[in-house]
Amino acid sequence: MCNKEPESLKFMGNRLVENRATNLVAHCINYRRLCLLCFLSLYLIVTAEATEYVVSPAPNDEFGVSVAGEEVTQVRDFTVYWQFLLWLAAMQILSIIDVLLHLAKLIFVVLGFKIKGQANEPGSSSQSKVYDYIKTRPGTYISDIVNKLNLNRGAVKYHIKNLKAQNKIEAYKDGGKVRYFENNFSYDNEEKIIISALQNVTSKKIVLEIRNGQCTTNIALAQEIGVSRATISWYIKNLKDIGIVQETKKGRNIIYRVNPSYENFIEKYK
Repeated sequence: MCNKEPESLKFMGNRLVENRATNLVAHCINYRRLCLLCFLSLYLIVTAEATEYVVSPAPNDEFGVSVAGEEVTQVRDFTVYWQFLLWLAAMQILSIIDVLLHLAKLIFVVLGFKIKGQANEPGSSSQSKVYDYIKTRPGTYISDIVNKLNLNRGAVKYHIKNLKAQNKIEAYKDGGKVRYFENNFSYDNEEKIIISALQNVTSKKIVLEIRNGQCTTNIALAQEIGVSRATISWYIKNLKDIGIVQETKKGRNIIYRVNPSYENFIEKYK
């Protein structure tokens, strides 16, 4: 403690000297400005006194006639008085408009509004992240975007609305869920169906098991995946409704198989 106290006192002394020096410089600058202002005022007064003149009436009231035989040239004034007044009024109006604009900005700030700038444009950082995520993960939905990008749900909805307005993305209804794809016309309807179905873990397992031909019945699928037969029946019904899975009866059993028109897409997006 004894060694630190002199250092702190020395530091405080240095700060005090710096503050005094700063104040001294500021006073010197103010004095120089004051001296310069006094000099200019005195210079203007002296100039006015040196160039003073006396106005006396002309001996002849006739316009354009010389007084002592000198040559008289009429100088025309091209500035019309009403034009000058119009110009002056325009300057006043522009000044008022500028003041009103600044006042409006101040009101927006006080009320908590935010003037829309580059940060809210389509090229903003958050919106670019949403767009890139949709491109790299086609068929995603709002909750997935919110969780993966750690963004506010309202902000994600706002960015998606802007991207849809620019035709950069398109919405696809998958039952009660809305999924989003990049709008580059590279995804046809069959691809959207497969992509949406395979994003569900259980649906993906069922489709791949049926496609491999190892488990093609309700009992076999339930045992392999580890869920109840009722769960398998529910997912199979949904897959049948969208056309991915087909069924045929073989004796007392129902055999499931994948729709051949979806085979290539399953291989591509599995």
